[in-house]
Amino acid sequence: MMSHDVDYKIFGNDIQFVEVELDPGETVIAEAGAMVYMEEGISFEVKMGDGSSPNQGLMDKLLSAGSRLITGESLFITHFTNRGHGKSRVAFAAPYPGTIVPVDLNDVRNSLIVQKDGFLCAAFGTKLTVTLNRKIGSGLVGGEGFILEKLEGDGKAFIHAGGTVIERQLNNQTLRIDTGCVVAFEPTLDFDIETTGSLKSMVFGGEGLFLATMRGTGKVWLQSMPIRKLIRALAPFSKNRGKEASSILGSFLEGI
Repeated sequence: MMSHDVDYKIFGNDIQFVEVELDPGETVIAEAGAMVYMEEGISFEVKMGDGSSPNQGLMDKLLSAGSRLITGESLFITHFTNRGHGKSRVAFAAPYPGTIVPVDLNDVRNSLIVQKDGFLCAAFGTKLTVTLNRKIGSGLVGGEGFILEKLEGDGKAFIHAGGTVIERQLNNQTLRIDTGCVVAFEPTLDFDIETTGSLKSMVFGGEGLFLATMRGTGKVWLQSMPIRKLIRALAPFSKNRGKEASSILGSFLEGI
């Protein structure tokens, strides 16, 4: 199924949102709760599945939706369609501060692997599935870098990253990365998670017990501030019980 050919603009610097322009009859799919605003003519419908396989049966839809629960995402995907007679726009924002990365799936061999919370929205026709990294090292980490999402299609997809995005092209090279900093990568790369080295390095190095390792030829997108690092940086404020405890930030941190 060919994806809809949508136009877009990205607004903002540190906290971005993407505005997608739809011609009459065009549709964009998005994670539940990602929509910021939509213009007249746009209607939305919550569906179980991405709609990339029109003849998909109920059982297939249930299995697909169930696999999304494994990744921690919503059971449903929202479909936004332009039912009007002229161009109309709908905007989406990430759930935390960072950068939105547009990717034309035609430029990455029609397939992209994304961390389980990295997908934001995509042109209708994009197929979303869950893929497991079967490497032993990945499984030992207990989930981080183990459960991933796969985007397939020939249209535009949008992923979000915390902080600044670093785009690296590997040419038969190896790159070692903090496990939480991997946002997306081409399937041509071999992705594994390994221990950081000696016991001393693991205990006192401050880099955690594991590092992600990318090997081969392909493109990888990294984020400078994954959400877990942001929470860790803000955690000391949650210990205050003065005025901060009654603030919005204090209430947010209390729930972490």
